[in-house]
Amino acid sequence: MSAMQRRVPRIGELAPLIRFRRPRLNRTARHLESALTVEDLRLLAKRRTPRAAFDYTDGAAEDEISLERARQAFRDIEFHPAILRDVSKVDTSREVLGAPVALPFAIAPTGFTRLMHTAGELAGARAAEDAGIPFALSTLGTASIEDVAAAAPGARRWFQLYMWHDRDRSMALLRRAAEAGYDTLLATVDCPVAGARRRDSRNGMSIPPALTLRTVADAAVHPAWWFDLLTTEPLSFASLDRWSGTVAQYMDTMFDPSLTFDDLAWVKSQWPGRFVVKGIQSLADARAVVDRGVDGIVLSNHGGRQLDRAPVPFQLLPEVAREVGADTEILLDTGIMSGADIVAAIALGARCTLIGRAYLYGLMAGGQAGVHRVIDILAEQIRRTMRLLGVSELAELTPQHVTQLQRLVPRR
Repeated sequence: MSAMQRRVPRIGELAPLIRFRRPRLNRTARHLESALTVEDLRLLAKRRTPRAAFDYTDGAAEDEISLERARQAFRDIEFHPAILRDVSKVDTSREVLGAPVALPFAIAPTGFTRLMHTAGELAGARAAEDAGIPFALSTLGTASIEDVAAAAPGARRWFQLYMWHDRDRSMALLRRAAEAGYDTLLATVDCPVAGARRRDSRNGMSIPPALTLRTVADAAVHPAWWFDLLTTEPLSFASLDRWSGTVAQYMDTMFDPSLTFDDLAWVKSQWPGRFVVKGIQSLADARAVVDRGVDGIVLSNHGGRQLDRAPVPFQLLPEVAREVGADTEILLDTGIMSGADIVAAIALGARCTLIGRAYLYGLMAGGQAGVHRVIDILAEQIRRTMRLLGVSELAELTPQHVTQLQRLVPRR
């Protein structure tokens, strides 16, 4: 065997191989650009945000079993691709609740959002406007109904309602939302009382944040977050009264455990736009609200933040879609961490999905730019997954594209 022949490298041959990236002087932009997944943004958010704020987003109720099961359910799927289809162009748009969306997901309503980053809901609404997706504002939002509308006048805006004991105050919020151009109401029905969120209790999470020895120590390693908090408008529930207690205490004063189907029908009669019930966790309840004429339902266990060991929405989806999918639009949340998760949900019958934690991870990681980044990551993953499945538009996705593999099977 002859020895390998070597020669002196020629400069002209080396030049095409040397490609230096233009340096990014903005540290946040550099970190966001390097994030390739929602989990990457989560880890970046954890480094940039004080523990109490991060844990409020990242945590769930009690032992956090519901959240882990929801994420595991998405991991336990098998895709069935078709080959030799023309997927040179992929369309991710569709009509949801009477109007077009550019991507099959919306930003979910989240409370205390300015606690995660001072840009708060305004950053989320502006990013949603740019992406052509809906933005949902929570009753517990830290930007007002009117301020969100002014910040993103071209965005499609939804309003989420917790029914209070004081019905007049609840209806006042609905009137404000309708007058500000919100087209859809998400009535949340899975909160007769607040869930037991142990991370928040251990952190003493309050609105506004309380300065304790722990928070002072945390400030030393998160100075930028504290500087933003202390030099901007004081943190409060923008659509509600100011509150100085813990989050759990506030929620227990707000939620009405006496709420019934009759109350839901009354709320629907007060709202001029699309009416969606959020927090459906069984086929029987799905059928009950659909029979009462709602425009849509959200299969949701509140991100695992209410009843631990609650049903996994993604596992409920096929049965609910078969039974009521022809009569109403089905949305889904809880556990979504990738565009592939969204594609799987659409294939099994969801019209649209909601992203909550994923959006907040992006917000904590980089403000409005971080929200843009999480939307871009999910959009890219959706398009790539569709192409690899051999579909060019969302309507082509069917249950035949997805198998839900089983880990936990009920004992008969």
